[in-house]
Amino acid sequence: MASSHSSLRSPLGRVRGLGSAKEGVHHWWAQRVTAVALVPLIVWFVWSILSMADANFVEFTNWLYDPLNATLMILFIVAAFHHAQLGLQVVIEDYVSGHGLRIASILLVKLLCAGLGALAVVSILIVTFGG
Repeated sequence: MASSHSSLRSPLGRVRGLGSAKEGVHHWWAQRVTAVALVPLIVWFVWSILSMADANFVEFTNWLYDPLNATLMILFIVAAFHHAQLGLQVVIEDYVSGHGLRIASILLVKLLCAGLGALAVVSILIVTFGG
């Protein structure tokens, strides 16, 4: 049995795998929730794309003008970019060894996902509202 001086984490913290920031469980749950949300959204997205295979730009904008389609598209974009950011963060934490490079890489991924997600949402809103 390990001595009490070998680790500063509590036994419960060691079992849960939480660091001092206690973010492990939140990150894990967020990744699972976005994955579950993406299942029906991906089915809807693929079905929508296949049903519009021969659509022109006007037909597509008319499709996106429907509040349900615009809302589902925004939910898809937000969930996909957030899920991607969470997954990439795990990969970086596992495989990037230098602390400074790890922090910089995570920050870059978060900024890129937030920026590209915001660009996609604004683009959807512009098309939807006829900007």
